[in-house]
Amino acid sequence: MHLLPLSAALLLTTASASPHHKRATTLIPKTVFDNTANFEQLFNYNYPWGGTTHNGGARMDKAHVAISSPGVLTITAQPVKGQPPATHAGKQIPINYLSGAVGAKQRFTVPQNGGLVFSASFQATTAKGTWPAFWLTAVQGWPPEVDMAEWKGSGKISFNTFNTSSSVQARDVPYPNPEAWHDVKCQLKDNGGGVVQVKYWLNGVEVTTHYGRDYVGKALYLVINLQMEGSSGTPGPSKNTTYSIRNLEVTTL
Repeated sequence: MHLLPLSAALLLTTASASPHHKRATTLIPKTVFDNTANFEQLFNYNYPWGGTTHNGGARMDKAHVAISSPGVLTITAQPVKGQPPATHAGKQIPINYLSGAVGAKQRFTVPQNGGLVFSASFQATTAKGTWPAFWLTAVQGWPPEVDMAEWKGSGKISFNTFNTSSSVQARDVPYPNPEAWHDVKCQLKDNGGGVVQVKYWLNGVEVTTHYGRDYVGKALYLVINLQMEGSSGTPGPSKNTTYSIRNLEVTTL
């Protein structure tokens, strides 16, 4: 059987839509983590805005990101010593781990009268000092930011939508059995007046609805990363920590 390259398959998904009704277009297919070639076609290593550090105690490193089995992307945070500190918001942050981040090559924008749906399954730790995340952030300026799933060492999962640094809609819910796979879905939809309605689901159950002001038409980075310490507490684990993702899909409404 002849298999089309990933890019051709995406084009066919778009082209097959009926001219008489709007049909969802697949922007990132569930096959993205089937192998390294698929992954590297659609994602870059490290933070998509450049650089290897951000707001926690881990330095991102390509060697700590891998397709651990067909269909599964795994990021590993490894305790280290002797790393130079990071600088964030004018402060130095000790680097105690090497870990990983990946960013989609495509930029995502909620158009007028349209929307986007992001979904994936996760094995995400909730141990103190671990900070895995699945999130969107503005390409230019800030906000917008949508934390589609964030775990900050509290035993909970967080869903956050930022309008300013001090105006944040946030919902934390218990996250039992972090060693199991859990499904997350987030829908961003034009709500009129530049406002985006953001709906969040966990394991098929709708958790909360937020609203982002002045989000429509703004380009967004998609980031998957395992940060450490920082807002998730210190000290972090003294052994390797893993964060795995599968069934990632991004579609239009």
